[in-house]
Amino acid sequence: MGKARILDAHNSQAIKEAAAIIRAGGLVAFPTETVYGLGADACNPLAVARVFEAKQRPSLDPLIVHVVDAASAKRYGIFPESADALMRRFWPGPLTLVVPKTVLVPPIVTAGLDSVAIRVPAHPAALNLIRAAEAAIAAPSANQFGYVSPTEAPHVAHQLSDKVDLILDGGPCAVGVESTILSLLGPTPTILRFGGVTVEELTAVVGAVEHSTGTRERPQAPGQMTRHYATKTPLQILSEHQDEAEPLKGERVGLLTLTSRDAGRFAAVEVLSRSGNLREAAANLFSALRRLDNAGCDRLVAYPVPESGLGLAIMDRLRRCSAR
Repeated sequence: MGKARILDAHNSQAIKEAAAIIRAGGLVAFPTETVYGLGADACNPLAVARVFEAKQRPSLDPLIVHVVDAASAKRYGIFPESADALMRRFWPGPLTLVVPKTVLVPPIVTAGLDSVAIRVPAHPAALNLIRAAEAAIAAPSANQFGYVSPTEAPHVAHQLSDKVDLILDGGPCAVGVESTILSLLGPTPTILRFGGVTVEELTAVVGAVEHSTGTRERPQAPGQMTRHYATKTPLQILSEHQDEAEPLKGERVGLLTLTSRDAGRFAAVEVLSRSGNLREAAANLFSALRRLDNAGCDRLVAYPVPESGLGLAIMDRLRRCSAR
């Protein structure tokens, strides 16, 4: 396979071509509001197997099924009544719900689990692609497994251009971190991954929620591996007053920070939001990490962000990135 073509995701002919590829068992990288996804027909096990192969993704790590609306979701998952309010409030949007699966979902999609992760993306190109393909689309992030997630089409092309059939370019992703994953399998809704919908937003709809976002040997949802979203250059999370950010003589150190800091001693600096806005910071996170990773540094350091709102998702990604 040669390098994949990159087509404008807002062009109707490009969507038709992409949909034909999905129906034929191919792979299409496409934009969502969170990150770019690597999509295949969710009901075609051979096509889904290509996703795992292209990403070099462990087969025990389940995928998310993307659909166009709540009615479509109910073909693939068995939803409790409590899901209705969540669907009305957050779909389309960056919330994935984990529920018992129906027989339509092949075991390869769920890594053999009896549950399935489903969401409705809030990006017109993603929704147009799903409609045109007339298929649910199983899609993890469109990058090599474990690396920083892609939020622009060139990020996809850099790693996967020779492994996908087509890349749809919809510009930068608005949210910039993956969807929040909420399990509805137990009596209390449980967050399995922090993401684009905040804890505060969820509790306003369903009341108390539990957290189960720690590392698992057998993931119950995407994003639960110890090391994930990772740069090739080692990254360390600092305390606010830590001296370890100071570069040693001759050492090149890259800095990731929420707001501006003294940049003179660093080889590269990425500021996530000069105003300290966590939503802006989340949208910029993965692009900033990629730029730092490509800056020729010996190591990277990051100051923590406040762990509220989208700060929980940002710190989750940084902790997994820094794990060794």
